[in-house]
Amino acid sequence: MWSKVVETVQQFPADLAVSSLISVDVTTAMPLMTRLALRLPVKKAREARDALTTKVRGALSWESILASAPLPATHPRPQTDDLAIIQYTSGTTGTPKGAALTHRNLLANAAQAQAWVPSITRGNGCVVYAVLPMFHAYGLTLCLTFAMSMGARLVLFPKFDPDLVLEVTKKHPATLLPLVPPIAERLLSASKEKGIPLTGTQVAISGAMALAHELVVPFEQASGGYLVEGYGLSECSPVLMANPVAENRVAGTVGLPLPGTECRVVDPENPTEDVPAGSAGELVVRGPQVFSGYYGKPEETDAVFVDGWFRTGDIVTIDEAGFVRIVDRIKELIITGGFNVAPTEVEGVLRQHPDVEDAAVVGLPSDHSGEEVVAAVVIDGGKDVDVEAIREFARGILTPYKVPRRIFVVDELPTSLIGKVLRRQVREKLISLTSSDG
Repeated sequence: MWSKVVETVQQFPADLAVSSLISVDVTTAMPLMTRLALRLPVKKAREARDALTTKVRGALSWESILASAPLPATHPRPQTDDLAIIQYTSGTTGTPKGAALTHRNLLANAAQAQAWVPSITRGNGCVVYAVLPMFHAYGLTLCLTFAMSMGARLVLFPKFDPDLVLEVTKKHPATLLPLVPPIAERLLSASKEKGIPLTGTQVAISGAMALAHELVVPFEQASGGYLVEGYGLSECSPVLMANPVAENRVAGTVGLPLPGTECRVVDPENPTEDVPAGSAGELVVRGPQVFSGYYGKPEETDAVFVDGWFRTGDIVTIDEAGFVRIVDRIKELIITGGFNVAPTEVEGVLRQHPDVEDAAVVGLPSDHSGEEVVAAVVIDGGKDVDVEAIREFARGILTPYKVPRRIFVVDELPTSLIGKVLRRQVREKLISLTSSDG
């Protein structure tokens, strides 16, 4: 693993402890002149070096592994149907679960991605930018597995930094640039501000949230390439479909199913029954990239499969040409910056605050992140409370992107006859409030 995260893993509690760690110093693979520049005794070089690597204790180095004797031919090796990774996701029900993905799933999705872009040159002529986190299924497949399968030059970025990406673009423009809309916006803005063109960026694929046509046009004008939208889920390795890299793509849709991917649109209340052609219904899929189940959770696995078809939890329509349009989500997950946030998890944390009697968490539209996490809370006894203090409390427990960006204090939450909070009504009320504020 990257040397910068070794210490974090070493600090895991005993029940999650990792006994053997292999540390990788990414600077050792850089060109000689770059390595020498990083060693210069100047502030900028020191900051760059600190962002890329750090000293590691208690772990094996990658170099020592390479220097050791090769494994004998008889040594056991992974088979295609062996478990490759456990990709944790909130899934369609909100509770984090481990999607068990096999080597076959990952290899199939990389092959499907290759078939989707037959115009891309294999080998040294192919350059893939890794600006997405690789612990996310999207970054894992399109920034890593696909790049390796193409024999591509994979450009690793420690984090998304528009200036750093533009510097690389000068010498090695991206053949494939997987991103999310906020990254495309920031990159385009920085390109105009710095006067560094995006020219040469051939294919940018956007996922995780809706891609606005108003962003596509200027991005493609600046790059001379394509910016197209795709769709997937962690349970599907993750890519299920994408718009063609051609003039016949359809704006507002997530494109066509990748080769080998089968899709149906069914009645959400009776998922064995297809809806009439062109009607809205739940998307169910099957294909070589679709997982076989959640790790150690057979009941949750059974709940998302119907006769071998995986229920995505998304409401879609499919037009006569086969293009898929996302209409709504059955699940109440919030997708912010490409990451899933389960409202129930955030609500549980907020209710732990001594002044919070009840809470409802929803996603409100955001120009920058697709949706932003927002909470409505009922205060115990009508006390005066500092909502920023509640946010700070949540920040001490939750991953940063799950912390509500805004908290509204309300007298009560709308509930059903059985007492279930009606999040859709909460969302509509908060949208109304924020609209009137504007």
